Amino acid sequence: MQRTTMLALALGLSVAGAAAASAQTLRIGLAEDPDILDPTQGRTFVGRIVFASLCDKLFDITPDLKVVPQLALSYAWSEDAKHLTIQLRKGVKFQDGEAFNAAAAKFNFERHINMPGSNRKGELSAVQTVDVVDDSTVRLNLAQPYSPLIAQLTDRAGMMVSPKAAQALGDKFGTAPVCAGPFKFVERVPQDRIVLERFADYWDKGRIHFDKVVFTPIVDSTVRLSNLQSGGLEIAERVAATDLPAIRADKRLKAASIVELGYQGITFNVANGPRSKNPLGADARVRQAFSLAIDRAAITNVVYNGEFFPGNQWVPTNNPYYVKSVPVPKRDVARAKELLAEAGTPHPQVTLMTPPNPDILQVAQLIQAMTKDAGFEVKIQATEFAAALQSSQKGDFEAFLIAWSGRTDPDGNIFSFISCKGPLNDGHYCNEDVDKELALARTVEDPPERLKHYAKVEAIVSKELPIIYLFHRQWLWAMSAKLNGFVAYPDALIRPQDLKVN
Repeated sequence: MQRTTMLALALGLSVAGAAAASAQTLRIGLAEDPDILDPTQGRTFVGRIVFASLCDKLFDITPDLKVVPQLALSYAWSEDAKHLTIQLRKGVKFQDGEAFNAAAAKFNFERHINMPGSNRKGELSAVQTVDVVDDSTVRLNLAQPYSPLIAQLTDRAGMMVSPKAAQALGDKFGTAPVCAGPFKFVERVPQDRIVLERFADYWDKGRIHFDKVVFTPIVDSTVRLSNLQSGGLEIAERVAATDLPAIRADKRLKAASIVELGYQGITFNVANGPRSKNPLGADARVRQAFSLAIDRAAITNVVYNGEFFPGNQWVPTNNPYYVKSVPVPKRDVARAKELLAEAGTPHPQVTLMTPPNPDILQVAQLIQAMTKDAGFEVKIQATEFAAALQSSQKGDFEAFLIAWSGRTDPDGNIFSFISCKGPLNDGHYCNEDVDKELALARTVEDPPERLKHYAKVEAIVSKELPIIYLFHRQWLWAMSAKLNGFVAYPDALIRPQDLKVN
């Protein structure tokens, strides 16, 4: 007996006869250059924006976070919630002409789980084996119930790449990725452009109205907006909140916004190599003092015109999994000084690594000034984003000001970052009690029951502070007024389906 969930065909095919009258290119300005274009290894938000045009997933989400089919059609859980059977869409091809089927899905799951350097391993850690039931049916066998699994399959863990291409290219797959999405890879020039062209055999091609997509990394939000205003872009992602009045007043442009699922925070190196041997890395009291010296509301008001929201947890304050018993702390410089005195380090020094984006640098400068009042000496180290990620993974950092774009399930915002063996736990924080509660939260579906486990996690990490959560952003886009079909999603991905220019 199985509990079966059938998904409405919300991503249904449309009539393919509405081809564009002339070749068109969708040009998107990114705030950073993505890391590797391999769904198994990738970890950046901008990489996910590119993947939205390159690599379809088993499932997708709606703007109100409902799960809908993409490469899958439906799923069914066994009664004990330890076996997940997925029905796959038939007739789908990878961009190299190879067929997508259950064998390909099995290959992808096993690649995500077993490939060295995989950042999906933690997301699929409950999966023990994968069975091919028939050509269009695959079954995942779990060690224990794992409630976030379907949510994980709406992101990179659910992206399917061509087994033939992946085997041929090995660890170089990210230099020439082959997926089952609407656009296929053409070229990448680091720090300059990523070019994709329309895949003629895409399963849902009637909803694609551009011949090419060109992603251009433009770190400076002012320059990104200028390129949009001059007609060099159709969309600019993450425009500055301070530019919204000008965008809304410009008849050539329009804006869109939605509250994010993730957070902006500071990750501390507490146990990853020699650079963790400093007061902030070694003593939670020093990290508590650092947090208390920061005025989160002032940061969001000064840098983001009040458009963003102060926070102190891995989910926003309006999220059902927010632990209300631990509210956003107010700035308390006097208490911060007391904690530093207790720790015997009244004037700790710290290097704060940050991407070079102008708004993030302004946030870092405010943090530098605020914490100085408590006795900290903060040195800001602006580092190109991909290079900063590499340094973070290697432990070559003390504190890292970095955002996480967020996931539909709260597990995706915390497990990989603070569990002892989490693939994104760059600070190497480890607490067995935290691991226990995170694991238990994964085994239950009832939100109030899951929240009890997250409350126990928050009670620990709010004191140990391996990550200081600062605020939650509104995703802000500006685009040509001629562009139709854009829909804002809380994951901030730019889906090319149905986008067209008048």
